[in-house]
Amino acid sequence: MKKLNITIKLEMSVPDDWELIETSEGGHVVKLPDGQFLDLAIEPMFASDPEETWSSTEDEDALNDILDMIESEEVSFEFVTH
Repeated sequence: MKKLNITIKLEMSVPDDWELIETSEGGHVVKLPDGQFLDLAIEPMFASDPEETWSSTEDEDALNDILDMIESEEVSFEFVTH
């Protein structure tokens, strides 16, 4: 069996009132001014509390707004064998 490492690097222009916060597990998420938090994995994920369940959005406009902020995207794939 081999592992596939995928690295995704995004550059975004975001509003000035967005903030980075650290979760209890040491990760980082973005605090939005409307009381929600944003995490970006393979798709944007949202939550009302960074310690609770994260989910994607059903709101196409919100999803498109986030995706439109991406200025560049760099994805690399690497197989790791042992």
